Formats: sequence, C-alpha cells, structure tokens
Amino acid sequence: MKYARLTKEQLEELHVEFSNFLASQQIDKAEWDQLKIDKPEIVEQELDVFSDLVWEGVLKTAKYIEHFSASHIFLFQFDETDIDTIVLKTNNKDINFLTEEGLQWLGNNLGSNDVEIRYGAKKFGLDRNTEIFDIIKQGGILSQGELYEQIKIFLGK
Repeated sequence: MKYARLTKEQLEELHVEFSNFLASQQIDKAEWDQLKIDKPEIVEQELDVFSDLVWEGVLKTAKYIEHFSASHIFLFQFDETDIDTIVLKTNNKDINFLTEEGLQWLGNNLGSNDVEIRYGAKKFGLDRNTEIFDIIKQGGILSQGELYEQIKIFLGK
C-alpha cells in the first residue's frame, strides 16, 4: 500500500465508487460478501488498492494545503513540479492561531513585528504525490487556497 487505507467513514461515503471498483474487478455483492467470510486477506487487498486509487486521484489534483498550530500557520501551494510555502509565525504567547480570535488578530496584525512571514519554494523530489501525502499525514488539510493567495498578495509575490 502506497498511502493509507481510507477510514470506514470515508469508504461509506464512497460506497458507489467502491461498488463500481468491485464491478470493474468482476466482483458482485454476493461474491464480495462471500470473500469477507472465506478470504478476508483478499478483502484487505481490495480495500488497499481502492484506497490507493482514491488517494492518487485526490493528490493528483491537490493545489493547496494548510497546516495550523497555536503559533504557526504553514500554507503550501503546488503545481506539477514545485512546492511553494508561506510560513506565518507569532512570538506573542497570548495568540493562538487555532482559535477564531487568533486568526482575527493575525488579520489585524499581519504587518506588525509580532508576525514573522517566510516564503520559500523548492522542486518536488521523485514523487510529487508522496510528498503531498506526507504533509497531510503531518496534519495538513487540503484547501481551496484562499489564505495562501491572500498572503501572497500581501507579500507582493
């Protein structure tokens, strides 16, 4: 398995797609139910293959990821070859970017000395999707990129 198995909830949400996947493997519902009883190892393999296919599709189209902590915000933007990163940091111990108040404070104090902003870019290594998945495993969340684009404009990039 290249990525991670989808959770039970994710699989339930994708039940139509999973049914189509099984049909493409020429496995109908009766056969699937029998496999769960007789050959659970095959069931595990099919779940892993399906999960990897879903992750490949998601990662291939990923353009932005956000990762928030109390004192840092990491914003990532991807294209086919490059990963750009904006890091926002506050040294103000009273601010918590995980709260609505902390984000409002950031909006009001973006240009102040209490906020450090760093920008960087690099080429992807051998496997773009694996690098993006590693960011997700560390707590990154796929986004539409609104905050990244706002900060990029603020920086004049």
